[in-house]
Amino acid sequence: MVEHQIVGSGPLLDAQGCLREPGYAFRPPFEYSHDTIDAPKWRIKDWDYYLISDAAYAVALTFSDLGYIGLVSAAVLDLADAVPTTTSELVVLPLGKMGLPASSEEGDVFWSNKRCNVSFAHVSGGRRLSFSMKNFSGDDDLEVEVFLDREPRDSMNIVTPWEEDPTAFYYNRKIVGMRARGGFRAGGLFHEFDGEALGLLDWGRGVWTYDNTWYWSAAMGYQEGHVIGFNLGYGFGDTTAASENMFFVDGIAHKLSRVTFEIPHADDGSPSYLEPWHILDDEGRLDLTFTPSFDRCDLIDVAHVVMSDQHQVFGTFTGSVVLDDGTILAIDDLRGFAEDVHNKY
Repeated sequence: MVEHQIVGSGPLLDAQGCLREPGYAFRPPFEYSHDTIDAPKWRIKDWDYYLISDAAYAVALTFSDLGYIGLVSAAVLDLADAVPTTTSELVVLPLGKMGLPASSEEGDVFWSNKRCNVSFAHVSGGRRLSFSMKNFSGDDDLEVEVFLDREPRDSMNIVTPWEEDPTAFYYNRKIVGMRARGGFRAGGLFHEFDGEALGLLDWGRGVWTYDNTWYWSAAMGYQEGHVIGFNLGYGFGDTTAASENMFFVDGIAHKLSRVTFEIPHADDGSPSYLEPWHILDDEGRLDLTFTPSFDRCDLIDVAHVVMSDQHQVFGTFTGSVVLDDGTILAIDDLRGFAEDVHNKY
């Protein structure tokens, strides 16, 4: 399927508050501003999500202003023992006041309350993440200090509308495979990220419809001296113009078309998230087997009005992908995740 690549720039929205040009790009193409959005503040969704990992541990940090509720969340994932710990702090009616910047290339996050301190800052040569949360796990506090640099040349950028609502949109950038240095302390555990640690950023801005399910997978690592990774996903909005599927080799993007996550199911029809998944594309270029290790599941339900049912499953990917020049790249035990998420907010 032919997808539309955005090559222009300028404002994201037109005078009516609708997307000017749905499609994909390898760099951020458009300017985002709350002032041009034709929707009430409680419908605007802004979030930054960082994942930093090596062979032993991963840390996930979420900072989001979803209009009528905000979410500050941290997860420490023991990859060797398959033990995830996640804690979230809810913010009532932030309505755009949590200070997320309008650009993924500049602007910083500085936010705190009695429990959490968050600083996501652009500094010379990269990005510095500082995060702390009291009583992250029981009486144990969490402190995270990470520096991300060697940002790849290409990133996944997608501009997506919703067919049922012309003023709903999703502007998303995912940067896969930044070098990560630093570490975290959780109670008596201290872990240093060095050597082969990598990080990704999921930067999203937009106005969504109320009830959505998406499928998203990302992985990154080193193979034969190369930094490789991918971003795969579907189900969120009207992706007629473009999908978000890309493979990255040393920071260079290779565009893929449509993908499908074949999630196994039990006899009663419920998903068997910890059984192997099969991930394929529609052009015969991608063939991956995902072997799960653990399910970082999280359910947030506020009066049955705000709900997020998340299954972020971590494990390894093995298989192959055909790059844009026809080269077949074998994938062997690449660490990452695949998720099935249902949101109402």
